[in-house]
Amino acid sequence: MTAILGISAYYHDSAAALMVDGEIIAAAQEERFTRRKQDHNFPKQAVEYCLEEAGIAPETLEYVGFYEKPIRKFERLLETYLTFAPAGYRSFRQAIPRWLKQKLHLPREMRKGLDGRYSGRFVFLDHHESHAASAFFPSPYEEAAILTLDGVGEWSTSCIGVGRGNKIELIDEIRFPHSLGLLYSAFTYYAGFRVNRGEYKVMGLAPYGKPVYREKILQHLIDLKEDGSFRLDMRYFNYCQGLTMTSKKFHQLFGGPARTPDSEMTQRVMDLAASIQSVTEEIMLRMSRHAHAKTGMQNLVMAGGVSLNCVGNGRILREGPFDRLWIQPAAGDAGGALGTAMFIWHQLLERRRTPRPTDSQRGSLLGPGFSDDAIAESLTNWGASFDTCDSDKQLCQTTSQWIMDQKVIGWFQGRMEFGPRALGARSIIGDPRSPKMQSLINSKIKFRESFRPFAPIVLPEHVDAYFKMRPGEQSPYMLLVAPIQEAIRIELEQDEYWEDRGGTLHQHRSLIPAVTHVDDSARIQTVDEERNPLLNQLLKDFHQRTGCPVLINTSFNIRDEPIVCTPDDAYRCFMTTDMDRLVVGRHILRKEDQPKFVNEANRREHSAGDSSHGDSLL
Repeated sequence: MTAILGISAYYHDSAAALMVDGEIIAAAQEERFTRRKQDHNFPKQAVEYCLEEAGIAPETLEYVGFYEKPIRKFERLLETYLTFAPAGYRSFRQAIPRWLKQKLHLPREMRKGLDGRYSGRFVFLDHHESHAASAFFPSPYEEAAILTLDGVGEWSTSCIGVGRGNKIELIDEIRFPHSLGLLYSAFTYYAGFRVNRGEYKVMGLAPYGKPVYREKILQHLIDLKEDGSFRLDMRYFNYCQGLTMTSKKFHQLFGGPARTPDSEMTQRVMDLAASIQSVTEEIMLRMSRHAHAKTGMQNLVMAGGVSLNCVGNGRILREGPFDRLWIQPAAGDAGGALGTAMFIWHQLLERRRTPRPTDSQRGSLLGPGFSDDAIAESLTNWGASFDTCDSDKQLCQTTSQWIMDQKVIGWFQGRMEFGPRALGARSIIGDPRSPKMQSLINSKIKFRESFRPFAPIVLPEHVDAYFKMRPGEQSPYMLLVAPIQEAIRIELEQDEYWEDRGGTLHQHRSLIPAVTHVDDSARIQTVDEERNPLLNQLLKDFHQRTGCPVLINTSFNIRDEPIVCTPDDAYRCFMTTDMDRLVVGRHILRKEDQPKFVNEANRREHSAGDSSHGDSLL
């Protein structure tokens, strides 16, 4: 038996992934266990879960790998501070102690995290190498071009590579400080959202604006070439030497300081979001075309945090030169843990790789699962009132009826998702035909901004009837945005259309208004019988009853909390929101039947704690 553990840690979104004899056994993010959003500490609980899932001990591990090379990253950090000295001393003083105490001693730290029970070899990969491995090795392709896009690893910020069989090779790069991820994060910061956490909010906000600042960005901030390579004018940015993303020159260019978090959302901010999204999509398209020209491949795989920009991904698939596209579901740093383990198995140990027709990630349902008995015990400990269904058929029929009755459902089934998206294991679901459902879930359940869209889940055989995708085309990981088909749209007058984008009107835009974004698009997840048979069965039952093969799917959590992991987490979230029903395993709960809930602090296994990211910019 050859067991390989991959780890990502000490920046943000720490995670662990375990392979045994070439099979992905388990993978999970530390935040799900500690309940600290994007926990950056050593993923001790995630490691313990992975080992427990495989039934092995740390001393039986053959290899432990880390997703980047700390010495090279420290070299970049020092060189950057020296280049900008004496500016940046405050940032330097804050970062260096942690490096000297912890990050430069990762073998020691990892042995400590493994309770001193591992005495084997550590393998350190290049950051973008781990991203590339996570993109290619689990993919369904024998060969593919590779595109990795993020903020920064050691020095690389974007890479093009090639994967063939059991080998990957990176052949081109853009280097720090020139970074598409950091450019997008600069606008995230300027729009009043938190860096490394709010980028998806900018993407969701963009359709409410017009890209009026696009040319200003292209003229002043970035020198963009035809092949997608670029250089940033660093006079407009502060992330190399400071604790913020943007400089005074940036603020002067765009007419004022950064928006104060949680303040009024103005049209100017919406237009800034639309503008940076437009530029980002253009860069992604140019890079993909260059990757195609350079590699000659017909398949493309992607990873890195920017690959979570599903609007850009959708454009690459529709407008780019590649026939097929596969994106790592845990495209951010968490996925680097999985990429590291797979790189060691395939490339270092030279073990054969046999692509699977779907992929080898098993729906990315790689986290903890709970038996019906364990769930019942948890619910009983809470004093909860619940019924138990005799079969999956009864469970789906009951849930379908509740959805038709306009109930909001907490859906907790099987193993937890690995990656940032709820894929139908830890989800909140509802009726997409309801025009009120989007604002209801945002305001009373998710406690988040009203502009945030929800994703549709759809049966693959009906995807092209509702969305502009090829017949039967798969999007199992919610990483593609596509337009709604004209046949189900409800057109607005042009004046109404732009007024609606400003958030002053709430009109039906389609026959599935709750999942139709303001620009008539949707972030799509197809649910097939192989990856998620129970959710597929629920969709079929709802389709049979209503003629609609679509449901709302959003993550089972509230704002600023991680997706729920355990039945305890699920019940607590259910009882502290206006969710109507909870379906957890075979057990079903009605809110009105529950006893008064007291969310005692001592019921939590872990406190919320500090959610800081450490060195968030470098």
